[in-house]
Amino acid sequence: MTHLLLAFAALLLLAVLVSNLAHRTVLSTAALFLVGGFLLGDGVTGLVSLRPGDDLVSELAELALFAVLFTDGMHAGWHDLRSAWRLPGRALGWGLPLTLLITAFLAHFVVGLGWVESMLIASILTPTDPVFAAALVGNDKVPPRLRHLLNVESGVNDGLVLSFVVLFLAIAQGEEDLHLGELGAELAGGLAIGVAIPWAAIMLVRTRLFAIAPKYEPLNAVAIGLLVLATAQATHGNLFLAAFAAGVTVASIGHQHRAAFEEFGELVAELLKLAALLVFGALLSPAFLGDVGWTGWAFAVLALVVARPLAIWVSFLGSRLTPREQAAVMWFGPKGFASVVYGLLVLDAGIVEGEHIFHLVGVTIALSILAHSSTDIIVARSFDDEHEVPAWFGRARTLVRRPGSSPTSRESRNGADPPADSDDPAHENPQ
Repeated sequence: MTHLLLAFAALLLLAVLVSNLAHRTVLSTAALFLVGGFLLGDGVTGLVSLRPGDDLVSELAELALFAVLFTDGMHAGWHDLRSAWRLPGRALGWGLPLTLLITAFLAHFVVGLGWVESMLIASILTPTDPVFAAALVGNDKVPPRLRHLLNVESGVNDGLVLSFVVLFLAIAQGEEDLHLGELGAELAGGLAIGVAIPWAAIMLVRTRLFAIAPKYEPLNAVAIGLLVLATAQATHGNLFLAAFAAGVTVASIGHQHRAAFEEFGELVAELLKLAALLVFGALLSPAFLGDVGWTGWAFAVLALVVARPLAIWVSFLGSRLTPREQAAVMWFGPKGFASVVYGLLVLDAGIVEGEHIFHLVGVTIALSILAHSSTDIIVARSFDDEHEVPAWFGRARTLVRRPGSSPTSRESRNGADPPADSDDPAHENPQ
């Protein structure tokens, strides 16, 4: 634990020190922590010794995903979805299921997994996380509707895919262990907790009996999140669905609480994600990567360059996106942090193909982080007619707070212009 803390602190300091260089190059903090964990793990230097089954790994991953889903939910309030729903609706309504089906097809015919296991790994790898494409969604010269599309899609698909992961994991564990009633109760319980607790807390604030001092306003959403976390654990409600539902509820009925929490909450979630990426990198030893085999590597590549691009191309036929915009959406479906945790859940479940699935998930996510976080600037610059280094680099990648900007990549996205509720290129900028 001491070595892990020392490694995280040193990498965090290094990320801060090279942040100015990272603003101008293809370097990314996500790749830094992933590669740092790999070099410090058992397979290389052995300074950080971790196993997938360690309590620290599962607990850190669980806590980090809860924070990520809670903050993601705050980007998916009903107001946000109603403001411009056509393009995100295509990505979620058509692109998500098509990506899932194509990935499952590849897993079955390329790797040889059974259909249930193929659907399971496809569910794990379908969510996207634009933290690895920060330069694209933080560029003011990228059309607002494109940034909004990626923001809403990534904020919602983690929660939507969760139910598929839980369902196919339960099926893969065997019919004798499959109790649909218990599974339904777990999901319904998580949803109820995620809606009821934030609603009750926000209603209390609106009464004459309570008033929040400005100093404590950011802690209101923190308290709500912790209460949701503890209640879900105590009642065996689905923890992750509760987190996402709680974030959506706060965003929908408590706009001022969302605004007060945003900066602090985004920073906490980002730090937890970086810590989890360090741990994930430490699990990826050379032996781990070698056990994947050529079919596993072929699947990982195809999952990135075929599954999502093909699904998005079909989903956006007739959408009036420009070829440049559609190409950006097709490529930027990075496999994010939610996929890391879902993979750990499968490994912990002890199913027959669990270790094999985790290996495939691991190499796919590693390739995605390296590929997407190093190409976001290149694609973003294609929207910059002057091809000069823009000011948004500092807002997109930095871990150090600067005046007027957020220390996290997600908040830099929140400062983007609101998109037009139209597919017509003539309405790219609602201003």
